[in-house]
Amino acid sequence: MDADEPIPIPITDVFDLHSVPPRDVAPVVEEYLALARERGFRFVRIVHGRGIGVQRETVRAILARTGFVATFRDAPPEAGGWGATIVELR
Repeated sequence: MDADEPIPIPITDVFDLHSVPPRDVAPVVEEYLALARERGFRFVRIVHGRGIGVQRETVRAILARTGFVATFRDAPPEAGGWGATIVELR
């Protein structure tokens, strides 16, 4: 496999960003949201980690400007707490 080839990511209701390089987070999250909506998911969980909050802010900025995102919030403690975001799609 060529290093520049896209890696297919299964589209489920949970997307863990730990394996995504920080420079690729924004376009990958945008594409994931579009595909999740296309597949009919009403709620998804994006796991961005706790760290210092950079990925969380990047993800939430994307969510705030995406027209088909109805709401988003921290996940409950058993689903990652503030290290993950629950997203409701329209």
